[in-house]
Amino acid sequence: MELNISMLRKLLLMLVTVFSFTVLQAQEKAVSGTVTDANDGMGIPGVSVVVKGTTIGTTTDIDGNYTLKVDANSTLVFSFVGYKTQEILVGDQTQINVILSVETENLSEVVVIGYGQVKKEDATGSVTAIKSEDFNKGAISSPQELLVGKTSGVQITTSGGEPGAGSTIRIRGGASLSANNEPLFVIDGVPVSSDGVMGMANPLATINPDDIETFTVLKDASATAIYGSRASNGVIIVTTKKGAEGQPLSVNYSGKFSLGFINDKVDVYNANEYRDLVNNLYGPDSSNPIPQALSVLGTADTDWQDEIYQTAIGHDHNVSLQGGLDFLPYRLSYGYNSQEGLLKTSKQERHTVSLNLTPAFLDNHLKTNLSAKGSFVTNDFADQGAIGAAIGMDPTQPIYNTYPGTEQWGGYWQWIDPDTGLPQDFTPTNPLSLLNQRDDQSEVKRAIVNFSADYKFHFLPEMNAVLNLGLDYSDSNQNRVITPDAAWMYEDENIRGEIFAEDQEKTNKVVDFYLKYKKSLGDHEFDVMAGYSWQHFKNEGHRFQNDYNNFRETPTEDRPYAGENYLISYYGRFNYTFKEKYLLTGTVRRDGTSRFADGNRWGTFPAFAFAWKMKEESFLKDIDVISNLKLRLGWGITGQQDVTGNDYVGYGTYTLSDNGAMYVLGDQWYNTYRPNANNPDLKWEETTNTNIGVDFALLNNRLSGSIDYYYRETTDLLNMITVAAGTSLSDRIVSNVGSLENQGIEVNLVGRIISKSDLFWEVGANLTYNKNEITKLTAVNDPNYVGVPSGDLGSGNFIQMNSVGHSVNSFYVYEQVYGHNGNPLEGVYVDQNGDGVINADDRIFYGSSTPDYLIGLNSTVKYKNWDLSVSGRFQLGAQIYNGVEAGGANMVNVYNPTTRALSNKLSAASETNFLFTDEQRAFSSHWIEDADFFRLDNLSIGYNFESVFGIEGSNLRLSLTGQNLFTISDYSGLDPEVFNGIDNNIYPRPTTILFGVNFGF
Repeated sequence: MELNISMLRKLLLMLVTVFSFTVLQAQEKAVSGTVTDANDGMGIPGVSVVVKGTTIGTTTDIDGNYTLKVDANSTLVFSFVGYKTQEILVGDQTQINVILSVETENLSEVVVIGYGQVKKEDATGSVTAIKSEDFNKGAISSPQELLVGKTSGVQITTSGGEPGAGSTIRIRGGASLSANNEPLFVIDGVPVSSDGVMGMANPLATINPDDIETFTVLKDASATAIYGSRASNGVIIVTTKKGAEGQPLSVNYSGKFSLGFINDKVDVYNANEYRDLVNNLYGPDSSNPIPQALSVLGTADTDWQDEIYQTAIGHDHNVSLQGGLDFLPYRLSYGYNSQEGLLKTSKQERHTVSLNLTPAFLDNHLKTNLSAKGSFVTNDFADQGAIGAAIGMDPTQPIYNTYPGTEQWGGYWQWIDPDTGLPQDFTPTNPLSLLNQRDDQSEVKRAIVNFSADYKFHFLPEMNAVLNLGLDYSDSNQNRVITPDAAWMYEDENIRGEIFAEDQEKTNKVVDFYLKYKKSLGDHEFDVMAGYSWQHFKNEGHRFQNDYNNFRETPTEDRPYAGENYLISYYGRFNYTFKEKYLLTGTVRRDGTSRFADGNRWGTFPAFAFAWKMKEESFLKDIDVISNLKLRLGWGITGQQDVTGNDYVGYGTYTLSDNGAMYVLGDQWYNTYRPNANNPDLKWEETTNTNIGVDFALLNNRLSGSIDYYYRETTDLLNMITVAAGTSLSDRIVSNVGSLENQGIEVNLVGRIISKSDLFWEVGANLTYNKNEITKLTAVNDPNYVGVPSGDLGSGNFIQMNSVGHSVNSFYVYEQVYGHNGNPLEGVYVDQNGDGVINADDRIFYGSSTPDYLIGLNSTVKYKNWDLSVSGRFQLGAQIYNGVEAGGANMVNVYNPTTRALSNKLSAASETNFLFTDEQRAFSSHWIEDADFFRLDNLSIGYNFESVFGIEGSNLRLSLTGQNLFTISDYSGLDPEVFNGIDNNIYPRPTTILFGVNFGF
C-alpha cells in the first residue's frame, strides 16, 4: 500500500486554510493578575494564560504577573506543568488572580481499558498507565524502549544494540512453553499481530515513539479477559496523541542528535600476547613442536574488534500540528529517524506520517475518530557473525591480503590453502569481509488505520453504539547479495556468492461492534457493555535463494507461501457500583479460532473483580494521613492459541519436498508433497489468574502507590512431547499436556518529596518478584522423564531443560570440579550417581535464566526552568550461560595442523588452560554465572526558554541525555542482560550521548 501523497497534501492545505481564516475576536479591555502557588503563596513564573479556543495568550513573568487584552466573553485557561489547569470567564473583571494547586495523583484521571475507558479510581483490575512525560529519554528507535523499567511486572529485554532491535516482553512471567509468550499490543484500537513483519527485526519499530501519548498495561485477568484468547500474556494498549476541542493551534518540532559508543569489548589476546602464546605452545622448546604454527604467524597488529565497530551517529526529527476547532480536533505529524549501528554497515531509516481527527456531530451525540499511521522503513543489516569472527581472528594478520593477486577474494586477507592457493575450509573468516562483501537490505511499508464511531442515542442517552474498523497492512521486501569473490562462500572449486530475495504482504483486518449502557439509580450505578468482534490475519509472500552465479542448476529455495486465520468473538462486561465505594466487574469473552480443528475451536474466558474504596468509609474518612485506600480482588481465565505462528496447527498439512525427494513419471521429475505431523485434538491453552491488590495514597498524596499479589496457573499447556512410533507422522507433536505456575508480588511507589512553585522533586520505584515453576509436562507420571530440552547451542545440543519442579529454561549441566588453585580441572566433573561414568545421567539443574527480582528506579527534579531526570534498573536472581567463554576460553586448536590456520582465544584461556577437545565441556557449570546487574539507563538534563525568537507564547527546550551510561555486574562477559540466558556474541548495546531540541509555539 503506497501512501497517497496527493491526498495528504490536499488535507494539509485544507487545514492550513482553516487556520488562516480563523477570526480573532476584538480585544476590548486589559486583564491582569498574579498566579500563585497554593502551598506557599509565591508567584509562579511561566504559567500559560490563553484565551480558550484561540491562539491569543501570554505567560507569567518571574513574579507570576501577567497582562492580556481580551473580550469580556472570553474564558482564560491557566496551565502549567505539575499544576491543575483552571478556566475562568472574564466577564466584567479586570483583575483576575489565580491560585494553582499542585497536580497530585489525579484519581479522576481516565485510563484506557479494553473497549472503553474508566476513571482510575474506579478501576477494579491491575492497570498501569504510563504517560508521555514519564517515558524514557534518549535515542529511542522502538516504542517499547520508552517503557523499560517504568512499571512493575513488565520485563523488556532488547535482543541487542542493533538499530530497531527486537525485544522480548514478559508480563508477570511467561504463561506458555511452546506458544507465543508476548503480550497483545492494541494500537489505537487495532490489535496487531505478534508474529512480526518480514524485513524488520522489531515490527513495533515502524511506529514513531514521538507520536505516542500513553501506554496502558493490563496485567491481571480481570483487566485482560475482555481480550480473551490473546490475553494470557497481558495487554499493552498504545494510544497516540490527538488534538482537543477548543485547543489553539500549536506547532512543535523536536530534534535529537546522538553519538553511540561501544563501552566494552571481549578480552582477547592482542598481537604481541598472541605471538607469545603461540611460541609457548608450539615453539622449539615445546614438548609438542609444530614448526608450521610459527611460520604462519603474521607481522601485523590488528584489533579486529576495533575494526568492525564504529561510532554510531543518529538523528531524529519530528514536526507536528495540533489543535482543536469546535468541530474538528486534529493532529498531523511527520517524523524522520536515521540511526547507525555500532557494527559497521548496519543502519535503519524511518519516515512516519500520523493523522488523528476526532470530529463530533449531532450536538456531540456522534463522536468519531480517524487515526492513520503510515511508515516507510529501510534497514541495512550487518552480518552479526562478524562479532564472533573478530574474537577468533588471528590478530597478527592484516585486514587486506599481501600475497600475490591482491584483488582476489575482494582484497581481504584470508586463510589460503598453500597447496592450492584457494580459500581453506573450516578456518576463521576475516570479519571485515563478512561485513563489506554482503549487502543485506530491506524496505518495509506499513499502514495502521482505524475508524471508530460512538453514537449516543437521542431517544436513550444512557446507551451508546460503537463501531470500530481497523486495518494493519504491511508490504515488505528483503534482498541480500553476497559477492562471488567472498572467500567464505567458496565451495567445491566454485565461487558461489549468494542471492536471496523475499517479499511479503500482510493484512490484519478487524471489525468491532458493541453497545454500552450506563445508568444511575440512587446509590446504584450500572455500566453494561456487549459486543462482537471479527478479525482476519493473512500473510503471503515468496522466497528465493540461489548461488550468485547460479552454480546450482535449481535454486536452494524458490517457493511462494501463504497462510491465514480468523478469530471471531462475542464479549460482554458488567460494572456495578454501590454508593461510589463498592465496585463489581464481571467480564466474559467467547472466542472461536480457525487454527484448531472443528470441535475445539471455541473457548470461553470469564473474569470477575471487586474493589472497595475503603477511604470512603466513615472509619477512615477523617484520617488525614490516608489520602486514598482501595482494595482490589480479581479472578479470571484467559487463553492461548498462537502456536509458534502456525495457522493450521490443528489440521493435516503437506510440505513440498526439496530437490532430493522427487518422483519420476516418464522422463519428467516431479516434486512430491509430504504430510506433516498434526494433532486434531489440540485445543486452547488456558491461564487462570488470581490477583489481590491495594492502591493507596498517604500524606496528602505525597506518597502513592500500589501493591499486588498474583497467582497464575496455565493448564492444558501447549507442549512438544514425544509419542510412540507409528502413532503419528513424527515422534514429537504439540499436545495439550502440562501446567505452569507463576506467582509474585508487585510494588509501585511514587513519592513527591518537594512540590513548590520553583522546586519539584519526585521519586518513583517499582519492584517485581516472580517465581516460575513447571508443575506438569506429561499425561502420565514418568519418573524417568527429565523434561523438554531448550536453550539450543546448535548441532542438536541444548544447555537448558524445562522440567517439572523447576523454572522455565533452567540450566542443565555437568558440575565442574576445581583444583586447589580455584581453576577448573580439565574433563573432571562430579559423578552424581556414582556409577563411575560421566554421561547425561550426571547432569544437574544449576540456576535459571528467569530473574527473581526486577527493580526500577526513577527520579525527576525541576528547579525553575531546569529539569533533571534519571532512571535505572536492577535485575537479581538470574543466571547466564557465558557461551563466548565456553567457545573461546581454551587452548584447543590455537593452531590447527589440519587446516594450518591460527585462531585467537579469550584471555580467560590462561586461567582454564584447557588443552584438549572435550565434548562435555560446553555443558560445564563453569560457564554458568550470575546475571545480576544494575544499569543506569538514562540521565537527562534540560533547560526551558520562554517566548524565544520574539514569538509570544513560544517555548524552547535544550537537553543533554546520556543513555546506557554504565552497568554494574560481576558477570565476566560483555552484558548480563540476555533474555534467554545464553550469551553468544550479543550485538553490543551502545552508550549514547544525545543532544535534544524542542521548539513549539
